[in-house]
Amino acid sequence: MRRAPDEAMTEKRLPELRDVQRDDEGRALLLSMTFPELKRWVQDDLGEKPFRAKQLWKWLYIRMVSDFDEMTDLSKSVRAKLKDAARIDVLTLEDVYTSADGTRKLTWTTLAGATIESVLIPTEDRNTLCISSQVGCAMNCQFCLTARMGLRGQLTTAEIVNQVVGTRRLYEEEQHLSNIVFMGMGEPFHNPDNVIPATRILIHRDGLNFSKRKVTVSTSGLVPEIERFGAESEAQLAVSLNATTDEVRDWIMPINRRYNLDRLLGALRSYPYRKHERVTFEYVMLDGVNDSDDDLCRLVRIASSIPCKVNLIPFNPHPGTEFRPTPMPRVREFRERLQGKHIHATIRVTRGDDEMAACGQLGKPGPKQPKRMRPPESFVEAVRAEDTP
Repeated sequence: MRRAPDEAMTEKRLPELRDVQRDDEGRALLLSMTFPELKRWVQDDLGEKPFRAKQLWKWLYIRMVSDFDEMTDLSKSVRAKLKDAARIDVLTLEDVYTSADGTRKLTWTTLAGATIESVLIPTEDRNTLCISSQVGCAMNCQFCLTARMGLRGQLTTAEIVNQVVGTRRLYEEEQHLSNIVFMGMGEPFHNPDNVIPATRILIHRDGLNFSKRKVTVSTSGLVPEIERFGAESEAQLAVSLNATTDEVRDWIMPINRRYNLDRLLGALRSYPYRKHERVTFEYVMLDGVNDSDDDLCRLVRIASSIPCKVNLIPFNPHPGTEFRPTPMPRVREFRERLQGKHIHATIRVTRGDDEMAACGQLGKPGPKQPKRMRPPESFVEAVRAEDTP
């Protein structure tokens, strides 16, 4: 039996309806509303019958119009009310940078004048859009260029969803979007009140209709928000692991000092997985940092204790970084040895690095940057030993 439009969450807790997000002129941001929120707004604020919400929803997410005048099955009076009370787009496309491999980096300007980036990644079997959830990021992961920006602002639900709608308008006929990953600028779980509703809009069956298995939200490891996400969203979870000891993770991912590996892995062991569902562990391979035999053995133990797949990510250098990519033969050895232990492991193919569109390369740091974290003394001593004649 087909589910009703406002019953899209049967396995997860339905969050409370939020207050309407508005622009500086007081107009409601339509792309910020889940279907139940839109239905309430149509009745309470617009003064229209509930069926208007379904009409409006289809114009926004199936026909993907950007102008109320295109909504031809709505009367002129309803369209006039919409123009006064609401707005559709909240992003302006500024530039598209196309790399040699076909990857496109789209830069958008928000209503507040901030610049954010999305990346359209075409492959033979799917087209993936990597979207941003914040302007910059507060997590200060040492290997990520976006982290050098610091946090400059949260994106609204409308600004998150608008990246998908805007990209579909541009390229849907040429490249059908099949996958959405929240792996662009920002830590999604540092902005859960906007990210979780955005996932619900993306997977709604009568709208954008992405498969819940094709929408993935990645986190550096905010444990309380992982638990909330498991309760409220049907999208997939990915965790940037990137180290197998607290010593190294404290250095390259300072969030580990608040939620260490024991807490993080404990939350993932108790996560409410659905049938056949697994978390994706993302593991950026850093030469001499997290790619030793001991790291591999620990990674095997971690992955064997949690329903997961492991995505090994070659490090993508950027100006000013102190890290180097692990040589590809070693990355392939990691994959083969993980697979030999019956752990599903893949290597992410680097795409768009010639246009600074690859993983970890988004954003533009300013003159004021977060402090660099000091590496563990064991690494400092190892470097000294290498430099000693």
